[in-house]
Amino acid sequence: MTHTVFCQVLKREAEGLDAPPHPGELGQRIYENVSAEGWKQWLERLTIILNENGISTADPGSLEVIEQHMLGFLFGEGDLGRMPEGFVPQGQKK
Repeated sequence: MTHTVFCQVLKREAEGLDAPPHPGELGQRIYENVSAEGWKQWLERLTIILNENGISTADPGSLEVIEQHMLGFLFGEGDLGRMPEGFVPQGQKK
């Protein structure tokens, strides 16, 4: 059954996720407060963050950094989660 949430990313009611997308309390918080569309936006941002900062999801030490970016993007907490400084989307001039 589909549920709706007030998405902290979109700042409006939207269809929620099917299940917590991350382990533990943070995953439950995301499930309760981030929509499927907001989570999709996070995954797109995560790809940029990983590529621009040379972070690897295969490195267990990177999980804390990724979670800090996640908190910044999804909930506006901390200093991380924004576009990497100097990032220019492909096809645009630097």
